[in-house]
Amino acid sequence: MDLLTDIRQKRVTAAVIGLGYVGLPMCRAIVGAGLRCIGFDISASRVEMIRSGSSPVDDVTDAEVEELVKSALFTATDDARLLADADVVLICVPTPIDRWKTPDLSCVISASRTIAENPKLGQLVVLESTSYPGTTVEVVKPILEKRGMVAGRDFQLAFSPERIDPGNKDFAVCDIPKVVGGLTSYCADCAEAFYSLLVKRIVRVSSPSTAEMAKIHENVFRCVNIAYVNELALLCDRMGIDVWEVIEAAATKPFGFMKFYPGPGLGGHCIPVDPYYLAWKARDYGFHMRFTELAASINDSMPYHVVRRAASLLNTQCKSLNRSRVLVLGVTYKKDVADLRESPALKIIPLLMNEGAEVMYHDPYIPHLVVESADRTGSTFELDSVDLTDELIASLDCCVIITAHTGLPYDKIVRLCSGVLDTRNALKEFPTAANVVKL
Repeated sequence: MDLLTDIRQKRVTAAVIGLGYVGLPMCRAIVGAGLRCIGFDISASRVEMIRSGSSPVDDVTDAEVEELVKSALFTATDDARLLADADVVLICVPTPIDRWKTPDLSCVISASRTIAENPKLGQLVVLESTSYPGTTVEVVKPILEKRGMVAGRDFQLAFSPERIDPGNKDFAVCDIPKVVGGLTSYCADCAEAFYSLLVKRIVRVSSPSTAEMAKIHENVFRCVNIAYVNELALLCDRMGIDVWEVIEAAATKPFGFMKFYPGPGLGGHCIPVDPYYLAWKARDYGFHMRFTELAASINDSMPYHVVRRAASLLNTQCKSLNRSRVLVLGVTYKKDVADLRESPALKIIPLLMNEGAEVMYHDPYIPHLVVESADRTGSTFELDSVDLTDELIASLDCCVIITAHTGLPYDKIVRLCSGVLDTRNALKEFPTAANVVKL
């Protein structure tokens, strides 16, 4: 079998490991291209959810999942043996950090072992999960070769980073250029041919490590710039300058400037995590990413600043955080999505509680929340989203806006709450409100 020819003639079956924010949209794109697709996930409940026509992620609707399931081209399964039927396997699993800020590749390792246990000669394996440069060659390749097959000869291997932006309706999978780096020239040929069936533009680079570095560079670039504007926000606060006004004024320059905004801390899968992946790998080479690590530490400190700012706001009312009723408005990491990954709210809520505050939250996307306590003992507590009644808002000592979801009753909050801390400039339409302070 010539895999490259079969891909070009659309005579291949593709498998996607991991049916989350990356994997499920990829399954939809594969089926949309007219290819058979096996969607594999170790979570039997997630697989059953998809089979029943319900979507576990925001970017794919229930109707789209139902259409996907009804298609004769798609199979959702937790049976790893079906992976042996696939000519192309995409690894789309999480790559978080642990509590010590070191890479956790357990999901990538597990997925690689699953493929190795269900091999198919000539198969193309592509890692899409974001990781440090070297992961494909140093971690995935040895696992896949343990049973005697050789990468580049018996199977093909490549890295092509996911570029999913949850909640972004402007760019579908097919619209986002796909960076591809193959272990060999033929590996790259196969990966390029496959993704050419799905997306409009392929950006081919010289190696998997180059593709891995390109992806991590994208996110660290954003991290560093957000860190700068977070630090600028702290300075502007001391100087009595509105940092949001500063940013909008600077953005009128038609060249050489990009807008970045401050916030209560970084969230999402990539930007809070990737600086630590890069810094960790750099130490293998006796190199210290001092600038990158500094930026990450500035962003990590923002939840603590938010708590201090809330305490300062209450102090102007002759109150303390201890025994104050505090509402956290919005707990997802970005607006209008139901994604809690690395959300700063998960740090801010326990920090507020640790100061003795009576904390509640409201988020239309998250009806129930489990939060780890601030004492680092691993204990957790549970909260339910409260209704924003007039009585509740009027009873609050402070409201802290963490996520500026569309459609929240900001006018009512400004009118009824005695003190509001706005970390997202959600209340820019109320510039003269005396009870509102910004980040």
